[in-house]
Amino acid sequence: MRTVHTLKELRAMLRGFRQQGKRIGLVPTMGNLHEGHISLVRKAREAADIVVTSIFVNPMQFGATEDLDTYPRTLIEDQERLEAAGSTLVFAPSNDEIYPQGLARHTRVIVPEASEGHCGASRPGHFEGVATVVTMLFNMVQPDIAVFGEKDYQQLAVIRKLTRDLMIPVEVIGSPTVREGDGLAKSSRNGFLTEDERVIAPIIYRTLKNTAEQIRSGRTDFATLEQEANEALSEAGLRPDYFNIANSLTLKPASPDDSELTLLVAAFLGTTRLIDNLSITR
Repeated sequence: MRTVHTLKELRAMLRGFRQQGKRIGLVPTMGNLHEGHISLVRKAREAADIVVTSIFVNPMQFGATEDLDTYPRTLIEDQERLEAAGSTLVFAPSNDEIYPQGLARHTRVIVPEASEGHCGASRPGHFEGVATVVTMLFNMVQPDIAVFGEKDYQQLAVIRKLTRDLMIPVEVIGSPTVREGDGLAKSSRNGFLTEDERVIAPIIYRTLKNTAEQIRSGRTDFATLEQEANEALSEAGLRPDYFNIANSLTLKPASPDDSELTLLVAAFLGTTRLIDNLSITR
């Protein structure tokens, strides 16, 4: 496995692979890798000959009050994990390599509808930053396939829409959420939790599952179910950002006639913001 830091190096490496007729896969990450990320690399290995894993903490997708400065940077450990998982190439650019003119002067990609509501409402500009850097990575790597985790369901929807709308010839593959034994979705931000908070955190997934069971039992009073879920999270010591029941395709609020539903949640535990989701068929 090789690590490169510039677009020039990246393109030189990929040119050789393309000349050999290799199928190229991309796994975009912000580093501080855990088993969830590694599962994406393994999935990419199933669909491609060459796997490029990008490690870039993208400042454009962080708000002014969010954890950009404290977000863990663990490149050496990440490289070791990626090599063991079968990644072929790591692309770890600097901010200047990605945004040479600075953020304020950089072109941005806006994805309407899919970016609205849920995290899009709570984190203005977040998905604009995600869409911009993913579009750039698609252009830089020019992969045949790209793998993203389903843990961030709305992000996956944004990326699928931008790929369709901009006619980018990349197959976007979603990979199931990887969970701890108690159900907590694996996340880089779990490392910010205190021991006491870590004990509380699995209530998020339990609340998702309980709400899903209520829906499967025939309940369609979605607004009441959302309120009950928020109350359960609050009683457990979390500060809910949102708990929404949405149409899985459009991410609009679900109606009683919808058969494919996705439950999306974001909540603060201490200073750490955690997200999760659960999709069901009625």
